[in-house]
Amino acid sequence: MKRIAIIGCGAAGMMAALAAANSSVSVTIFEKNEKPGKKIYITGKGRCNVTNACDQTDFFEHVKRNPRFLYSAFYDYDNTAVMDFFESNGCKLKIERGDRVFPVSDHSSDIIRTLFNAVKKAGVKVLFDTEVLSVETSGGSVSAITYADKAGSSKKGDAPIMREEFDSVIVCTGGVSYPSTGSTGDGYDFAKSAGHSVKEPRPSLVPFETKEDWCRELQGLSLKNVGLKLFLSRKDEGKKGGTEDNNKNAKKKKPVYEGFGEMLFTHFGVSGPLVLTASCHYEKDMKAELLLDLKPALSEKQLDTRVLRDFDEGLNKQFKNVIGSLFPSKLVPVMIRLSGIDPERPVHDITKEERLGFVRLIKNLPITVIGTRSFNEAIITRGGVDVKEINPSTMESKLVKGLFFAGEVIDVDTETGGFNLQVAWSTGHLAGTSAGEI
Repeated sequence: MKRIAIIGCGAAGMMAALAAANSSVSVTIFEKNEKPGKKIYITGKGRCNVTNACDQTDFFEHVKRNPRFLYSAFYDYDNTAVMDFFESNGCKLKIERGDRVFPVSDHSSDIIRTLFNAVKKAGVKVLFDTEVLSVETSGGSVSAITYADKAGSSKKGDAPIMREEFDSVIVCTGGVSYPSTGSTGDGYDFAKSAGHSVKEPRPSLVPFETKEDWCRELQGLSLKNVGLKLFLSRKDEGKKGGTEDNNKNAKKKKPVYEGFGEMLFTHFGVSGPLVLTASCHYEKDMKAELLLDLKPALSEKQLDTRVLRDFDEGLNKQFKNVIGSLFPSKLVPVMIRLSGIDPERPVHDITKEERLGFVRLIKNLPITVIGTRSFNEAIITRGGVDVKEINPSTMESKLVKGLFFAGEVIDVDTETGGFNLQVAWSTGHLAGTSAGEI
C-alpha cells in the first residue's frame, strides 16, 4: 500500500490527510505539538474565520500574491465545499459582515474538533509530540523522513531519532508567524534541502509601528467607521532635484490600499482590522504613509458645512470647547495640536483658510509608517516556497517527485476575512488528492 506522510496537523495538513485517505492509501500525520490545530485555535480572535462566502470570482481579488497559482486548487475545493464539509459533519456555520464565515458557536475549538474527528474516522494515523527533522530524497523522488519521537522520550532532549520510508510527503508546516504555535520555518528548510527556492518570509496581516508620538498618546483608542489609505513611494523620492514636482506627483499617486472599518491606536503605533489588511500591501524598502479619514461619510464640503455650523452655534466659545462633538474625547487635544490653531481662540477669530485646513486634516490625517511588528504578532507569513517550482494543478514539486506543499508554507497570501484559511483548505485538499492518486 502506498504510504503518505503529512508534516503538520493544522488546517492544510488535516485537509490533505482527509483528501488522501479517500484514495485508500496509508496516511500518517506528524505533528510537533501535543494537539492538533494550535494556530486554528487562535484565528479570528478565537472564533475561527473559517472561510469567506464571497462569489468565486471575487475570491482572487483578495489574494495579494500569486493569485493565478491558486486557480486549480480553489476550483477543485472552493469556499462552498468547505462550508458543506463542516455543515455535513455537524459544525453549523454563520455568515457575518463582509461575508466572513464563523462557527455558530463562536468557538474555534469546534472547527478543530470537527476536522480531527473526521481525520480519525478516515483511519489516518496521527503522531503528536513528533518533530520531523529531514525529508530524504533519492533519484529525484521522496524516499523517507527522519523524526524525533518526543512522546517516547523519558526526558527532555533525549528523544529517539526514527526513520521511515514514504512514497510521498506533503509539507504543511505553515510559515513563521506566531512561532508559539509551532510555526518556526521548518518547511522552508525541507524545501531548501530538496533544492527549492524560498521567497524571503516577512510578517503580514500585522500591526504598523509609526513615527508620530501622538499615535502612542492615543493608546487604547479604537475608531470605528473610518477610512484608511496606504501610500507607498521610493525612499529617494523628492531628494534628487525637482523636489517640489516630486512632492506634487507623490500627492497625486493612487493608494496601494484603501479601506473602511475599524482601527486601534497602540503603544507602538496602529493596529486593528483596517491596518492589518493594509499591511499585506506594505513594502519594507519603500516609504509608507497612511492617510486616516475620520469622517468618510462626508465630503470635504459637507464636513466644512458641519464645522461651520458648530462654529456659528458657539460663536464666542473657545476653539477647544466647540469641536468636542467631532471626535472621541481622547482625540480632541491631539487634533487641536495638529491643527495648529490656538485652543483658547474664540471661533469667530478663526479664518476661513484655517477652518478649511482643519477640515482637510480631519479627512486626511497623516501617519508615517516606520515598519511592522514582528512575526510574534503577525497573523500570517508573506513569502515562502516559490510557486514557480510547484505544479499548480497538483501542488507537487517540479523538482522532486512525491514532494508536495500546501498552506502557508507556499508564497501565497491574502487579506483578512477567511481567505488565508481557504487557501489552506484548497491547497491541502488538492495536495492530498494528488498524492493519493500518483
